[in-house]
Amino acid sequence: SDLAVAEKNMVNGFPTIDGPTPAGKPSSDKHSGKIDVGHHMYSLYFKGLVSEDSLAGFGVAILGQKDELVFQMKGPIHGTDITVLEAELSALKRGLTEAADLGINHITIYSDNHPTHDLISGRLVPKENNMALLVNDVQRIRGRFSSSFTIFVSRCSIKHAYKLARETIVSEQISIPVDTPPRRAKPARKMTCAICLDDDVNADQMFTVDKCGHRFCSECVKRHIEVRLLEGSVMTCPQFRCKSELNFYRCADLLTPKLREIWRQRIRENSIPFEERVYCPNPKCSALMRVTELSKLNKESAVRRCCEKCGEPFCTNCKFPWHDNLSCDDFKIMHPNLRESELKLHALANQKLWRQCGKCQHMIELSKGCVLVVCRCGHKFCYRCGANARSCTHGLGHMFPPQPQELESPPPAPPCWAQCLCWLFLLLCVYFISVGIKS
Repeated sequence: SDLAVAEKNMVNGFPTIDGPTPAGKPSSDKHSGKIDVGHHMYSLYFKGLVSEDSLAGFGVAILGQKDELVFQMKGPIHGTDITVLEAELSALKRGLTEAADLGINHITIYSDNHPTHDLISGRLVPKENNMALLVNDVQRIRGRFSSSFTIFVSRCSIKHAYKLARETIVSEQISIPVDTPPRRAKPARKMTCAICLDDDVNADQMFTVDKCGHRFCSECVKRHIEVRLLEGSVMTCPQFRCKSELNFYRCADLLTPKLREIWRQRIRENSIPFEERVYCPNPKCSALMRVTELSKLNKESAVRRCCEKCGEPFCTNCKFPWHDNLSCDDFKIMHPNLRESELKLHALANQKLWRQCGKCQHMIELSKGCVLVVCRCGHKFCYRCGANARSCTHGLGHMFPPQPQELESPPPAPPCWAQCLCWLFLLLCVYFISVGIKS
């Protein structure tokens, strides 16, 4: 194993196992070589950390049924270019091995790292060979237990294992002599960016995604974020099929002030539900606001609000500037120039066969799939006729978008009096026929 001899002395007032053996193993029962664990469920907390200077360490803590500390250990992880995910899996592998050696049969594994939890629970398949080998080792060791479960928890729940791993890295940094004689400077370690394939990138110029540990050069990450922001997409890791989200504060130093402001605006927009979003109608402002948080200028009006940025009043019903003593329809008729953009949008929607959500009024385009669609605000409706979901017969066996002629309004049904005359005529015909037969 590439793991050094672990330090297993108890710290911070935790109960200790009888002194560790020279090999780093916990003290053993003189008959079976294992502690008396019985058939109880034990908890395994683990953590693997990688510092900025590529030092890696792990911490492991095993707790009993009453949350008493049964075993703990810490140690460095040796190797080159170790990622956070590799350190996490190495820590888990070491913790499971020690738990199995202690004779524990039932164990619950607690992790605060999403990719690690997905890998050991089978939701994520590793692509790299080294990751696949670590995952296979972890699953093989789990087979030694009668039962093992995985649970995702927050960082504070594994703070003891985190502290052990952190102590290991700090001790490794302190162990480097300060007053050693000067040596010839080693050349900067080079790495390869998986995006631009540049194999001459200094290690300190590589950007590491916190959640998954994937590494890329800073320039490629900057361009990736810029494209994502302009597309309006979710800010995820550049790695293919990786769904780990990028953190704004972690990436802020890579971006220009303009890109940082765009990202902040995106964060603010995502925090407001779609059905509560409203934009200021003032073309020089266009500020995004939440309807429920707007202050009322007039308590007697339920739709009059004031923009938080420019202070101009507007109507939340029609999304136009406030119109005193006028209804929304009358105001639109008297100010046709304000409806130019709206009319252009509806003309384009009719040309492209778009539908407008009846709840949030956003335009939706259906390229394929069932005609029963779900808007991003959560409203479900029929793309063919616009009715609420399940209130029409469409969508039963219709798996393709409607054609232009299908979106046209159906011919109006005949009035009720016409239907009554038809029925009366039919009844009279039946009556005269029956009289003629009898005569």
